[in-house]
Amino acid sequence: MPATTSALARSGVLSLARAARCTNTTTNTLSLLHHYAPSSSSSCCTNPSSRPRVTPSSRHGQVRCSSHSPMGAAAANPRKKVTINTLRAQHKKGDPITVLTAHDFPSAMVADHAGMDMVLVGDSLAMVAMGMDDTSEVLVEEMLLHCRSVARATKAAFTIGDMPMGSYEIAPEQALATAIRFIKEGRVQGVKLEGGREMAPTVRRITAAGIPVLGHVGLTPQRQNALGGFRVQGKTADAALAILDDALALQDAGCFAMVLEAVPEDVAAIITKKLSVPTIGIGAGAGCSGQVLVQTDMTGYFPPGRFLPKFVKQYGSVWAESMRAIEQYRDEVKSRRYPAPEHTYPAPQAEIEAFAKAAEKL
Repeated sequence: MPATTSALARSGVLSLARAARCTNTTTNTLSLLHHYAPSSSSSCCTNPSSRPRVTPSSRHGQVRCSSHSPMGAAAANPRKKVTINTLRAQHKKGDPITVLTAHDFPSAMVADHAGMDMVLVGDSLAMVAMGMDDTSEVLVEEMLLHCRSVARATKAAFTIGDMPMGSYEIAPEQALATAIRFIKEGRVQGVKLEGGREMAPTVRRITAAGIPVLGHVGLTPQRQNALGGFRVQGKTADAALAILDDALALQDAGCFAMVLEAVPEDVAAIITKKLSVPTIGIGAGAGCSGQVLVQTDMTGYFPPGRFLPKFVKQYGSVWAESMRAIEQYRDEVKSRRYPAPEHTYPAPQAEIEAFAKAAEKL
């Protein structure tokens, strides 16, 4: 026996699997696994009908003999990574920019696979993922945890992290320190912050360090207490001019795009025309350069009776489908219809009989 093969045999099945991952010689290793696996191995490696076979996962150097598999999967239609230049080109062509929030790996993966241009890890996760009353409670560390989860899934979309209340308002240096953490620890490509012209020095400080900033004017939820609640902004000429002044100041400071929230449609359209960077509307009409929604809202992943803002269009009912599936699971467990034979692992009858006899003696 060649020395290399002998060493693999002595090191056992685990080393063989590791060798497959390191050398990417999966097919040969699978044969060795079957040849050298001891007779007491689990049925998935000894039963001819369930031996390891080369699957999309095993071709990447993974040998599976368990019921666990990671969530990740390649997109059906892979696309190039969206960059700042991609977004600028879209804006120049008049191609609307699609933006959706995500708060964890599954929600980011579906948004990325569905072709979103941008994925925003919004501080709305405070409510939709953490059960908080509003966005003011969420902490930087919590946002970073969710950013990392989202970033693992967004292979194509440009990913933005929302800096939470209290993490950037004190001084530009504080904001830059927070933004750096979002890039390094959160693994996002840019950050978002709320506020108007008073935040221009902060935006300028962050962008000077090479970090893209998405602005946010109009209704700024982090400041809802000062605004008297979640109210439409810019309904008078003076109020609309103030929003335009804010947007222009943030643009001049270096924002690559601007969220316009809860602004009358005509006002948002005029602001969009006055800016040279894209506007991303949420409750601001179709005249914006793009649109963003909270994924949980637009997919209907909430119980009946929950209040939704006027601007939200519900495109599905994830809650209803989840309820149907979970209730069916409950009923089948109660009636012992699940698990059925096709959901169980077999073993040789002789081994079962031997085990039963041995168990009787205990």
